[in-house]
Formats: sequence, C-alpha cells, structure tokens
Amino acid sequence: MTTKALATSRLSKAFRWLLPMLFGFCLLVHDALAADKVDIQVIVHSSVNVEQLEREFVAASFLKKVTRWENGATIFPVDLHSRSEVRAVFSNRVLQRSVAAVRNYWQQRIFSGRDVPPPELDSEAAVVRYVKDHPGAIGYVSSDLALNGVRVVRIH
Repeated sequence: MTTKALATSRLSKAFRWLLPMLFGFCLLVHDALAADKVDIQVIVHSSVNVEQLEREFVAASFLKKVTRWENGATIFPVDLHSRSEVRAVFSNRVLQRSVAAVRNYWQQRIFSGRDVPPPELDSEAAVVRYVKDHPGAIGYVSSDLALNGVRVVRIH
C-alpha cells in the first residue's frame, strides 16, 4: 500500500466515527436552540379537573410510568411527530430528554414487551382534536394555537 493510500485509509477511518458524532452534536444544538424560540402549553381533556400539574407527573405520564389521574381515570398521552420543533421543546423541558433519547426509551420498552409509546400525530390541530375527543387525554401544543374544548394546565 502506498503512503498516499495509507493516509487516505486512516482519514477514512477517522471520518467513520467523527461524522456520526458531529451529526449528534448538531441535533443537540438544534434542540437547544429550538427550546429558546417556542413556548408550549400542556392541554388535557375538559373532564380532567386540574389547573396545574407537576413537571415530574407530566413526564411520568408521557413515559407511561404513571397511568391514572387522581380520580382513577386512565391517562391517554399523545405526542406530536418526532420531527416537530414543539415536540423537541416539550421533550427537553418536560421530559428532560432529547427526542432521540425518548425514542430509545420506547424501543427498549417495546422490545421487552412492557408497553407501546403514545400515538404520534402529524399536527397540533390533530393533538387538540385527540385530547378533546378522548376523556383522560393529555397533550401539548405551541402557545399560539387557538384552543377550543380542552383545558390548558400550568406546569411547575
């Protein structure tokens, strides 16, 4: 092997691990920047009689670690699609995990046969409709969306 071919081979091996790391870093930076631009609000079905929720309770609900409201009704979380900027903000602020980390969490749960993730909907309007139509439902949308028939809850 020539010196030039050897140098090219080494450079190629370096890029095999460097490019995925760089891509992952870019995703983290994107999520962090998105979190600064978007405000979210958590919404629940009108039958859920709460005005505020602990962040930890909401996170546990979306990860299905908690499955019932205080009154015993089943919690039905709903997510936006994984490419949504609003979802990235929700995942970072409320779940305190990246969208990729949440996806990995659900892959492990599915593989072990323990549970399936919440449904993923394509639009914020679809999330509002889902929450409105399903007693016990909880979702999230951007703060500039008009909401009818659902309750907005404060997170602390």
